[in-house]
Amino acid sequence: MSAAASLAPDVLAKYEPVIGLEVHVQLLTATKAFCGCANKFGAEPNTNICPVCLGLPGALPVLNARAVEFATLASLALNCTVNERSIFARKNYFYPDLPKGYQISQYDRPLAEHGWIEVSSAGGGTKRIGITRLHLEEDAGKSLHEGFPDSATRTYLDLNRCGTPLIEIVSEPDIRTPDEAFEYLTRLKEILLYCGVSDCNMEEGSLRCDANVSVRPKGAERFGTKAEVKNVNSFRFIRAALEYEIERQVEVIVSGGRVLQETRLWNANEGRTYSMRSKEQAHDYRYFPEPDLPPLIVSAELLSEARRKLPELPEAKRLRLVRELGISPGNAAILTASLALASRFEEYAKSARSPERFANVLLSEVGGRLKALGLELEQSPVSMAGIVLAANLLEEGKISSKQMKQLFDAAFEKGEDFAAVYEREKPQQVTDASALEKMIDEVIAANPKQVEQYRAGKKTLAGFFVGQVMRASKGQANPALLNELVTKKLDG
Repeated sequence: MSAAASLAPDVLAKYEPVIGLEVHVQLLTATKAFCGCANKFGAEPNTNICPVCLGLPGALPVLNARAVEFATLASLALNCTVNERSIFARKNYFYPDLPKGYQISQYDRPLAEHGWIEVSSAGGGTKRIGITRLHLEEDAGKSLHEGFPDSATRTYLDLNRCGTPLIEIVSEPDIRTPDEAFEYLTRLKEILLYCGVSDCNMEEGSLRCDANVSVRPKGAERFGTKAEVKNVNSFRFIRAALEYEIERQVEVIVSGGRVLQETRLWNANEGRTYSMRSKEQAHDYRYFPEPDLPPLIVSAELLSEARRKLPELPEAKRLRLVRELGISPGNAAILTASLALASRFEEYAKSARSPERFANVLLSEVGGRLKALGLELEQSPVSMAGIVLAANLLEEGKISSKQMKQLFDAAFEKGEDFAAVYEREKPQQVTDASALEKMIDEVIAANPKQVEQYRAGKKTLAGFFVGQVMRASKGQANPALLNELVTKKLDG
């Protein structure tokens, strides 16, 4: 099957995808899960390792209390029930970057279960995606297959990542579209970032996702045969991989074939998945309780402290901005995507005449220019106080939208704050009604045909007259007053 779409929409519409996601998140602790080695990305290969990381004889693991605190906080933020008692287990398998020959994880007694995240549903409203479990485990090392002179024949190992504390978050198979999967992951990442438990940097591997996907005829209760898609390093690619895999599986079925249970790899350059290995037989990991670690007990005190530290989460903040500050839902969604941006916005919104006007100026005028230049908000020449000033001047009618744009253009061109540019250039609006009326009379006299059409019922022509007067005033006419006077003159 080619990467391009080949099935008719009506054929695809007869099938329903069933998607579940497994997300591994590295915790932002200073040290590793079971030893004192630094938990830091980017160090020289094989420098942050010790006998515990490497599983050398006689080395014993000691659980990182901070990792438990972070995992508990994340569990509560994801609406999970935190189990008082959970058990660490050894997950046994052989791979070159797993020097111990097993991974310390949790199996039948995880830290937390039965959570959920809400996403937008296709028909409007919201849909709840269940979370089966959240458990603690350690990461494996990293196999390096390229970048060396002999990479064609050798694999290099960097074991720095061995023992990095992870939480694995497993969703229920409740996701039905690639768009739902994308939003689930977006909301999950926002929540974890708000809690401060991970930096969720996919490029550095601190958030990794595997997708399980199958298809079944619409109305059927039994799940189809699933494929696991791995090696996907962005939410956008996960959505694309799911779109491809859903169509591939439907094409196999309608062609009379059988979907195989297998692991597949996503190739972003080609926009398709490839078979990696069969999973016809489940791998026997020979789980058994970790003999060197006692059961993990989450005390009432630890749980209470985690609840106390739980921040206001993104969805709650969105709703509050809409309710208390009059922010539009669309603006609130953008502003709360980052805790840092939301906090800065709220701090300066207190001095804005209209918080919604401030939000619009911040996101459109400043945000648009920053995006075009490839800059972050922290690199903006215009400060948050400058953005508030611009929004207030616009709200008070002291400058027009056109004038504000010109001032922002000058500020970005010269690398100056808005206040400095405004004080130097200080454009003045024409707010003298008699002066505006004179200009309106001249425009009306020069356009008798349009006047006749307006008075015959084509009221949209009022915009034509407003535009002509605005041009005559060189953009300095007060828009609200101008609209009022134009309508009054034309209707008179």
